[in-house]
Amino acid sequence: MTITAPRETRQPEVRALTGLRIVAAAWVVVFHFHFTALGGVADVVAATGPILTAGSLGVDMFFVLSGFVIAYTYLDVLGPRLRARAAGRFVWARAARLWPAYVVVLTLFGAWVIARHVLGGGGPVAFQAVQPDVTVGAWVRQLLLVQLWDRPYFDGASWVGPTWSISAEWLAYLLFPPAALFFHRLRRLPRPVLALGTVALMAPIAASYLVIGSPYFPWSWLVRILCGFGAGVLVFLVVRRIRATTRTRWVASRIADASAVLIVVGLCVGELAGPGRGGAVIVLFPVLVGALAIADGGLARLLSTRAFGYGGRASYSLYLVHIPMFEVYWLAMAYFPTLTGPTVVAHVIGGLVLLATFPVAALLHRVVEVPGSRAVRSHLPSFLREPLTTRDHSTTRDPGTTPPVRPSSGPSRGRGPLLGAVPPMPRPVTYGPPQQRTPRHAAGTVGRPALVSSGVARHARRGPGAIA
Repeated sequence: MTITAPRETRQPEVRALTGLRIVAAAWVVVFHFHFTALGGVADVVAATGPILTAGSLGVDMFFVLSGFVIAYTYLDVLGPRLRARAAGRFVWARAARLWPAYVVVLTLFGAWVIARHVLGGGGPVAFQAVQPDVTVGAWVRQLLLVQLWDRPYFDGASWVGPTWSISAEWLAYLLFPPAALFFHRLRRLPRPVLALGTVALMAPIAASYLVIGSPYFPWSWLVRILCGFGAGVLVFLVVRRIRATTRTRWVASRIADASAVLIVVGLCVGELAGPGRGGAVIVLFPVLVGALAIADGGLARLLSTRAFGYGGRASYSLYLVHIPMFEVYWLAMAYFPTLTGPTVVAHVIGGLVLLATFPVAALLHRVVEVPGSRAVRSHLPSFLREPLTTRDHSTTRDPGTTPPVRPSSGPSRGRGPLLGAVPPMPRPVTYGPPQQRTPRHAAGTVGRPALVSSGVARHARRGPGAIA
């Protein structure tokens, strides 16, 4: 029997959003690295201020991106009615996206944590303010990505600190099939109402930044994932109803550029009002994501380049490997004073450790993430499969491959794609009051798409996608 490929593979890639992923991931990486006890790092922090120390916001940007891309890819399939088989295929596809690279990093770094636990006589096993449990039960919970679900705070939830956000995102994925019924029924609301809805969803965390300078309160992780993800879905509902013309693409490009500038300026100005207050710029994340989905110039053109595209596709691996690498480096600093001294050698080694996270992430992406995801997808359980229908317009195909995009007639204007599948990434990071310097690792990463009335396929190139 001929089997259809997962519907998510049928969406063109939104290259600007894929490129935005590597920006968010790199923001998280340098944020975590700024806890390194080196004089040069402290000098950089002093010079860049909140632009660097607010890097935990990269996690929230990932949440918004994931909500947008998941809605683009699955809302029209899951939204009309809840069907067990369709929901099962969705969950399987999300597990295939998250699990292979995650379990490899968890296993390797888990061995490191256990070794520190055994050799250290029960002392600290990670550079986290709250030490994680080193038990079989804790390992099983992390393996299943449920380690965060019954905890009001993410501190100490994971051996690999930033993976708390992956656990949070996995919860959002499991909730999405029933939630899609609600969001699908909102699609005809006036665009201003939907736009106001995105601001309202981002308001709780923005208010937390304004009041206490941090998004840190009991169950704040749950507020962050549900509100950020939901805002991303609502942005998609707005964008899909915007007609793609030369004029709208130009306007979207200017809005995207202005949003990026306002985020940077807002971080700096907000810091004048108090530590961490600039984090309120989080309300601009849905605006930036929505504008980049349509734009084809300025920032969108830069993010759509091949280098940013590859970085975006490997961003999940970068998110996974950077803290394990930093942990090994930080422990070495405790035993070798040469690594901490105010010397050129110490700073060169620190810089190399930071830069090395990128080639290591590229290796994990190439050797584990991509083939692992493809292998899991290709072993879709038989009870989740469905017969090929005439409407699918496809022949037998490996579920891990990306079918060609069928461009609509008419010339394509502009360089940037309008919208496309950028498969999710959890996309995650560490949070805590900006003034705190104790490393807290918490990374923080179908049917009928009809994204825009003029058709997305004209403005997108085939690609494997890379969000969610």
